[in-house]
Amino acid sequence: MKRALITGVTGQDGAYLSQLLLEKGYEVHGLLRRSASADVIDARLRWLGIASDVRLHDGNLTDLSSLLRVITEVRPDEVYNLGAQSFVKSSWHQPILTGQVTAIGAANMLEAVRLAAPGARFYQASSSEMYGLIQEPVQSETTPFYPRSPYAAAKLYAHWMTINYRESFGLHASSGILFNHESPLRGIEFVTRKITDGVARIKLGLSDKLALGNLDATRDWGHAKDYVRAMWLMLQQSTPDDYVVATGRTVAVRTFCRLAFECVDLDMEKHVVVDERFLRPAEVDVLLGDPSKAKRQLGWEPHIALEQLVDEMVAADLTRLKKLK
Repeated sequence: MKRALITGVTGQDGAYLSQLLLEKGYEVHGLLRRSASADVIDARLRWLGIASDVRLHDGNLTDLSSLLRVITEVRPDEVYNLGAQSFVKSSWHQPILTGQVTAIGAANMLEAVRLAAPGARFYQASSSEMYGLIQEPVQSETTPFYPRSPYAAAKLYAHWMTINYRESFGLHASSGILFNHESPLRGIEFVTRKITDGVARIKLGLSDKLALGNLDATRDWGHAKDYVRAMWLMLQQSTPDDYVVATGRTVAVRTFCRLAFECVDLDMEKHVVVDERFLRPAEVDVLLGDPSKAKRQLGWEPHIALEQLVDEMVAADLTRLKKLK
């Protein structure tokens, strides 16, 4: 039985990846940063019905000693570093924390693997936000990076450190440059979930307006369940490498919003208002990924279309909110 260690195990991607690995017969371990909200922190794992199947270990990406202890205890075959301060807007308010967790935290994980489990295969969750002010209309593995937020800059450091450890120490270390991926497990602070939760509240009469920021920003959106499958495929390859994971289709926030309102037969124009408080200090106007390398070398294809994703998210939020009424 293979053993996997996942940082960020209680997040959207960590939960879906845990589910996938359990289905494949893995023994799944997760790194858990203890907090006062420990009683609800595993909500996503419970939502998927797998909380009792994932073995959680106390540790923190900013504490190398804890990472060494956990890796020594678990002896993982595969390590997936998904943990980060991942909300882009918050990274302007907490740039130092973002650097410590998202950037240095990844370096700590790489160093812990090098010292305690050099034969383990390592996955780094890189981000399309690293492209920022895009240098090419469609972004591939060879497109130059231009980060536009502290979060993106931190992710870029982690990305290059992964490459450095691969080339310097021979680690089987791969990065997935994942474009936006969503699901019913997405955090409420992210725009897609904010939209579907807002739509559900309006439909149920709990609210009348939905305040958003830049409606014209466009993103390449996929489903998290498809994207965690790409993560796993990367670590099954004989040679480590970096891959863009995307759908190759980009739509505006406005379009995502319209699709969500159409799910409940409402007109978005009657309910959506633009609030400048939600605008970024430096906007990333458009992201569009080229997943041809992942398709060619990994045999990966996205299975869930955007329309299906939006419908699933709205339905899940309606179900959640009906229980609270």
